Amino acid sequence: MALTDPAPDPENDIDIHRTARPARRRSRAARMWRALTSPFYRYRNAGVIHAVRVGLAMLVSILATTGIDIPHGIWSSVTLLVVIGGLQHHGNIRKKATERALGTLLGALIGLTLIVVQAVTGSTWLTYALMSIVAAVCSYYAIGKPGYVALLTAITMCIVAGHGDNHIDTGLWRTLNVMIGIVIALAFSFALPLHATYSWRYRLADNLRECARVYAQIVCGVHVDAETQVAQFRRLNTRLVQLRALMPSVAKEIDVPVARLEQVQRLHRSILSSLEMMATGLGHYEQQLVRVAFAQRSACVREALLTTARALRFGGARHPEAAARALRSSPLDQGASPPDERAMASTAAPLAPEMQGPYWLEQRFEEQVGQLRALLLETEPRWNIERAHLHRMV
Repeated sequence: MALTDPAPDPENDIDIHRTARPARRRSRAARMWRALTSPFYRYRNAGVIHAVRVGLAMLVSILATTGIDIPHGIWSSVTLLVVIGGLQHHGNIRKKATERALGTLLGALIGLTLIVVQAVTGSTWLTYALMSIVAAVCSYYAIGKPGYVALLTAITMCIVAGHGDNHIDTGLWRTLNVMIGIVIALAFSFALPLHATYSWRYRLADNLRECARVYAQIVCGVHVDAETQVAQFRRLNTRLVQLRALMPSVAKEIDVPVARLEQVQRLHRSILSSLEMMATGLGHYEQQLVRVAFAQRSACVREALLTTARALRFGGARHPEAAARALRSSPLDQGASPPDERAMASTAAPLAPEMQGPYWLEQRFEEQVGQLRALLLETEPRWNIERAHLHRMV
């Protein structure tokens, strides 16, 4: 009896096809290229990209000095590390690198002057006194606003002049090496920029997405133990603090006043405070009242948080208008419009006294989410870097 194939099973056919065509794995070079070109992957791999950037810059510095036998080439590498080694974000680099370059140039000029003074006068004590005076003046300004410039001025003075016993040709070579290090550092920092705006956007998106999750747990009555709640709000507050540290660099990158970013930060903090009060600051009975008060609009508010997070996360050059469109079509407008103060007072008046507080909290929370969306929509042409670059090219 001849053997025949069994009747085909649709489910087995699906499994067979899936097994026969495994997902193609990207090569390491392809993954690296994606990390360099994709904003999100550059954000996730910022440490690796920064390390590669500094490593390549160091190699170029070595080849540009020691490789062609420029005397004292080590100072080029030292300057390179001082200028770019501890700077990651593009907005911070533009300011700090300029300050460090200015301080290095001033220090080199002072150092060369001290060498000339030593050679002309032959007085070692005069050189020591002048170096001490310069160090004192630089230290006075180093604790103020121009701290980097003053500190690098004093350090470079010592590098170039030594204790006044260096020869003029040694000082000139060291000055040249310092300039080479500055140029290489700036070239690599602008060739592979890591924007603080990406970190700001994606961390804010992560927080809004987690806020939507916590909000859904509250309004749906999902029981969450105290330890898990503490961990949730610890993550939210940690990102909130990180966002504040990024604000100066973001303001420089996208040319938005820090005061405007502070408004976003304030609304963000208010949303977290309201959530924490709803989740941990109310008793079981009060939380039930909150769920009743939030029942009508909870789906719209949660969707508004999620669409805002998506706009921050996925706005880009492939779909340049997607972020603005998501923020403009507010889910909060799909239901009944939020009442104004007079309407809210008239609506809340017939409610039982214990319901008026939760009702007011629901209105405030919805307003905070709406205000945050409006502010992000207003500044979207700036923080959506890919869209801004595309418009410039057009």
